[in-house]
Amino acid sequence: MAGRRHTPEQVVRKLREADRMLGEGAGVGDVARCLEVSEQTFHRWRNQCGGMKADDVKRLKVLEVENARLKRIVADKELEIDALGEIGRTKW
Repeated sequence: MAGRRHTPEQVVRKLREADRMLGEGAGVGDVARCLEVSEQTFHRWRNQCGGMKADDVKRLKVLEVENARLKRIVADKELEIDALGEIGRTKW
């Protein structure tokens, strides 16, 4: 299977299709094969996006990116504070 990114709309659509197929009695392996994703990807999507709408998934992705950016800013500030503390503790 080729590595590619799916849009939030595609993920939600594929999860709905998977629910329909599972309801009809298909196995998880068969469903994943039909959706052209691995079973691991299917289970990850199910855990992350199960029951969400496409707009909710988009917003979640935006919030994850923003959260990562804010964590980097906080880490940089902590390093700066630590460095300034080291400078203040040294005797001239």
